[in-house]
Amino acid sequence: VAFSQGGATGATALDQYLEGLVSWRAEFSQSTTDARGRTRPVQEGLLVVQRPGRFRWQIRSTGTPASQAAQVMVADGKNLWFYDRDLEQVTVKPARSALTATPAMLLVGGVNLRDHFEMTNLPKSIGLDWVAVKPRGADAEFRSARLGFAGNDLRRMEIEDKLGQKTILVFSKTLRNVAIAADTFVFQSPPDADLIGTPVP
Repeated sequence: VAFSQGGATGATALDQYLEGLVSWRAEFSQSTTDARGRTRPVQEGLLVVQRPGRFRWQIRSTGTPASQAAQVMVADGKNLWFYDRDLEQVTVKPARSALTATPAMLLVGGVNLRDHFEMTNLPKSIGLDWVAVKPRGADAEFRSARLGFAGNDLRRMEIEDKLGQKTILVFSKTLRNVAIAADTFVFQSPPDADLIGTPVP
């Protein structure tokens, strides 16, 4: 279900970005600071979105091959899969119940965002138009997010989780409405990983 502004008041840069969005692909760098102010090494990753309902998010340590992703999250339209290489663990949840759990779900559609999130325009900063997003439900995995746009391009996402950890994603090499291979959203569990949860068939 594509989100339509419908001429309603209170439209944000996020609404404008999502209007007409079918797919999106971007590389990113990720910096994370925990609640005590300790900073982790910068990581690199890839985010691919196919609306409605599908995305692939993977992250690796800077300088390592893309095939050695430390974490992978895939929404295939039915399930949300999350693989952590260090833990050798795969977690799966029904996508419908996980729709508001992750910031990536802001981009994939399938729900009316205002049913699940409070969205507010913020003053322009560092050359970007900003939108603040706050989940309405207590089960979301993040406390708040700020998205920065340059015209019709998402450039930054700043996230604070429930534990006070802050993550900044800086996007580059963005491609809007390009063809995405279908197998991008097929998750294959590593044979040595423990599976937690039961996938929706």
